[in-house]
Order: sequence, then structure tokens, then C-alpha cells
Amino acid sequence: MNDRDVVKVSKRLSNWLRHHPEAIGLDLDAAGWVPVAALLRQAAAHGKGFTRAQLDLVVERNNKRRFEFDASGTRIRARQGHSVPVDLGYAPAAPPGRLYHGTARSNLPLIRSQGLLPMRRHAVHLSADPDTARTVGTRHGSPAVLAVAAADMHRDGHEFFVTGNGVWLVAEVPPRYLGVADSTAVS
Repeated sequence: MNDRDVVKVSKRLSNWLRHHPEAIGLDLDAAGWVPVAALLRQAAAHGKGFTRAQLDLVVERNNKRRFEFDASGTRIRARQGHSVPVDLGYAPAAPPGRLYHGTARSNLPLIRSQGLLPMRRHAVHLSADPDTARTVGTRHGSPAVLAVAAADMHRDGHEFFVTGNGVWLVAEVPPRYLGVADSTAVS
């Protein structure tokens, strides 16, 4: 499996495990898990098949570590980013003092007035470092990196969760907790 194939299968997995499990007849459980055997069977039945070894390779090589197997290796899920109802079961965690969010520079006026909202996802995604946030922001156009006063938010009662791949999740980020971390983002 070459890099291009890994990306193609990863994108399909993201779609099926985060947004449209019904597209290939999958039933995610309440925590987002699906049996690996069902995933392999349904992908093949819809003409998009791959082997267990290829699935293992995609999970291992995905640079964002978006997917995880359960302890038995018989179930798989996306770690975050769902638009379908799931309860990932992450325990609340105390965040570091500052976290970061990458977005398109064109989004800054709306974010300054409304804050960060989950949009079609269950939570706002935050990064522990500005470089990761910048990479995320680049996917949406000319990037802007916002600094989030996470410790202040936590102190004020906002609940944070951290996923197995280091993405921090929070329901929303009100504007008062935001600042521009990347001076190139100011127009």
C-alpha cells in the first residue's frame, strides 16, 4: 500500500467512522466503536475493500493518529471529530495554560464576535502547540493561529478533554479567552 492509498483509505475511514456510517451500513455503538470485521465486510460489499493488514497500516501511518483500536484489537473508532452522536467517554482533564486553534484568516471577524464554536462537530478542537494549529489552519486557506487561555477557562468552569492523540476538546471557546498567537494572522 503506497502513501496515496493510505490517504485514500484514511479519508474513507474518517467519513464512515465520523460522519456517515450509514453510507456502508455500519452501526457505531454509543462510544463510536464498530467491529473491525463489520468494517472490512461492509467496505468490501460497497466496492471499497481493504485487508486487515492494510487497515492496520492506515491506523499506524495516519499522521494525525485519527483512529484507534480497542484493547482487544477487534473494534475501531475515530478518536474525535464526529458529526454523528457519540460519547467518546474521555475523562475531564486539566489543560495546560495555553492551547491553540488553527483556522483561516477569513474566519477571524466572526470568531472575534462569537468565539470558537464546534460547528458540525461535537466539540472545538485545540492543539497543544502553535505549529500543529498552523498546519490545521492551512487546510482552510491563509492560516491564523489563535491562543486560547485554557487554564482561565478551566478555572471558570469549562470542561476540557484530551484524546489519545493529544487533541484537546472543549464545548466552545468564548471570545474573551481568545488572542492571536500568530502575528502574521493579523490583517
